Amino acid sequence: MSAPVVLTHVYKTYEDPPVYVVRDFSVSIQAGEFFCLVGASGCGKSTVLKLIAGILTPSQGVLTKPPHVGMVFQSYALLPWLTVEDNVAFAARMQGFDAAKVQAVTERYVRMVHLDEFAAKFPRELSGGQRQRVGIARALAVESDVLLLDEPFSALDPVISDELRSELLAIWKATNKTIVMISHHFEEAVLLADRIGVMQNGTLKDIITVTLPRPRTEEQAQFVPEVKKLRACLA
Repeated sequence: MSAPVVLTHVYKTYEDPPVYVVRDFSVSIQAGEFFCLVGASGCGKSTVLKLIAGILTPSQGVLTKPPHVGMVFQSYALLPWLTVEDNVAFAARMQGFDAAKVQAVTERYVRMVHLDEFAAKFPRELSGGQRQRVGIARALAVESDVLLLDEPFSALDPVISDELRSELLAIWKATNKTIVMISHHFEEAVLLADRIGVMQNGTLKDIITVTLPRPRTEEQAQFVPEVKKLRACLA
């Protein structure tokens, strides 16, 4: 199976004055891979994600991706006047699915994120973790092979973040999606990713292959050395 996301010598530039936000960025993300991007704030990682999402277009270079991708935002970005199931159904409906498929897709992904009992609730009635579950279900409802996540757990407390990371891995295993995720936390990236792209000043400085066997925990003997190796890339 060919790689669903390929960036080849991609640049993103803003004029007046010229600013290179992303420069000479090349990576091939394989089908079914969990790929994380890490780096300091302002390094360009969110811009790369927006390029893959189609929110931005490259100034130079070639980007190959599916026509539609699912995206999970840090800020949830739910429609407050719609219920849980209607938020998810909205994403499916926007793909042009017929009514039967919209219903099937909605039920499948609401169930997958364990919100069956909350399907008729509005976002204001949900906790932060539940809202992000809706965001994940909505992104899955696009039915794309590629799922993008922009620091999806950074606004949540550590306990809920751990729960959602485990659920995300279960969803990845069940759906075989290609996942591209932005993270500020090296530990999180090591726990989740097959490979980690390290960004600095708009460039892809290195790609680290995580060799820890799954399932992973912070108690594994090689966990700390893997994190240290990642930190050393930005030293």
